[in-house]
Amino acid sequence: MGWSALRWWRDRRDPVLGESSAHLRDFAASRTGVEAFVEPQTTVTGVTVVFVANDGEWTRRAAPDARAAHALANSLGVPSYDAAVVGYPARMREWSARRAAEERETERRRGQ
Repeated sequence: MGWSALRWWRDRRDPVLGESSAHLRDFAASRTGVEAFVEPQTTVTGVTVVFVANDGEWTRRAAPDARAAHALANSLGVPSYDAAVVGYPARMREWSARRAAEERETERRRGQ
């Protein structure tokens, strides 16, 4: 069933979904140490998958379901985990904090 879920993801005619898959493939191919964290559906969003690189850089995209997200990650050689079970790596939070600090500094410089 994992392969059929991946095939559904890849063959789907929805252009946004196709772009999501292509973006995740590009992200995984252009960075080292990428891991995938599959996020469960909530009342506000559907299933999503977060790819996190070795340096903490991350990207999030929608997925048709958890099986498809795991199947895509596995097809790319990217380890995948259930985010609700294992949580997120510290490097992801650290990267986000560094990025926010850089943006604040840039805004401060523009304001001078």
